[in-house]
Amino acid sequence: MKSNAESFNDNKIFSKDFAFIWIANFFIFLGFQMTLPTLPIFINELGGSDQIIGIIVGIFTFSALLFRPYAGHALETKGRGAVYLFGLVLFVISVGTFGFITGMALLIVMRIIQGIGWGFSTTASGTIATDLIPPKRRGEGMGYFGLSGNMALAIGPALGLTLAGVLSFPQLFLLCAGLGLIAFLLALNIKYKKVDESPHKTKIARFDVIEKTAINPSILLFFITLTFGGIASFLPLYAAEKDIGGIQLYFIFYALFLMLSRIFAGKIYDKKGDLFVIPPGTILIFIAMLLLSWLPNMTTLIIAGSLYGLGFGTVQPALQAWAVDKAPQDRKGMANATFFSFFDLGVGIGAMIFGQLAFMYGYGIIYLVSAGSVFLAFVYYLFIVLSGRRQIRSM
Repeated sequence: MKSNAESFNDNKIFSKDFAFIWIANFFIFLGFQMTLPTLPIFINELGGSDQIIGIIVGIFTFSALLFRPYAGHALETKGRGAVYLFGLVLFVISVGTFGFITGMALLIVMRIIQGIGWGFSTTASGTIATDLIPPKRRGEGMGYFGLSGNMALAIGPALGLTLAGVLSFPQLFLLCAGLGLIAFLLALNIKYKKVDESPHKTKIARFDVIEKTAINPSILLFFITLTFGGIASFLPLYAAEKDIGGIQLYFIFYALFLMLSRIFAGKIYDKKGDLFVIPPGTILIFIAMLLLSWLPNMTTLIIAGSLYGLGFGTVQPALQAWAVDKAPQDRKGMANATFFSFFDLGVGIGAMIFGQLAFMYGYGIIYLVSAGSVFLAFVYYLFIVLSGRRQIRSM
């Protein structure tokens, strides 16, 4: 029987390696979040239309999507560190070149490379964090790990938009690449789980691109992240069209409430299950989308950002913990790859569809359609629960 001290250490979330992956994740997400609202402005200055903005945003997420299964396999065969460092290098190289590009074709190529790097690095970081978090505290631990991205989100978009008015785009994107380089240097100091630790390693099928135990939470995530394409790509332009200044405040309040939700949502999931976090979080996101479709003033923008942050911060860590809980030990990487693949698919399809909708009907329709997508997520979750397909999480 284990002593109290041994039991405490077995259930300990915070360690030196967890701190390193947390900080590295913060810097790579900070570099990414700074480009999120500024890249559409850069494309607009190069003469790109709303449709082109949607394509360039979408092609990034689709490239990440296509390569996540390879990242998932590589995590179990090549090792966590090799996959993570490879992804970080591609991110640094691609983002560093953005500001020097003058044509759409080359920008699309570099966005594809960035997407590959993002797919490898974020799949790896989520799996590394999963390795370091005790299974009984996975919901709580993933919530804490998610705070690294949330803090970057609190700072990144507002900082990027502010610096875009002070720095040239080459300087801005080089700065973002530099943040990715810091993440790379931190990642060199992490002690990674060895790939041969699982005693029940399964043979990888040739066309094995998905972890079936992660499908249901991943589908729910897909319907929710369709909304990201409309927010990331068009919200700054939508607010400007409505003559609403201070778009930075949306991202700040979104991130603040996202972080607030991370403090308690993971614990609720661990103690009571997904039924107590997913439905209320989804409803909050639905309301936020309706408010954005209306958007009469700055106050409404801030309320929408706050509700969206609270809702997504409640739902996302619960879905990710659900996605990896039932996966075999040597399939945790593929479960994370599946989860983030559906994330990418939602963002990519959303960006492309919404680019066309914005061109045809204006920006407001984007958020009505987004509300419909969130409603579908709610309906699908009810179907899973009522049909008995929801698996009780393992403890």
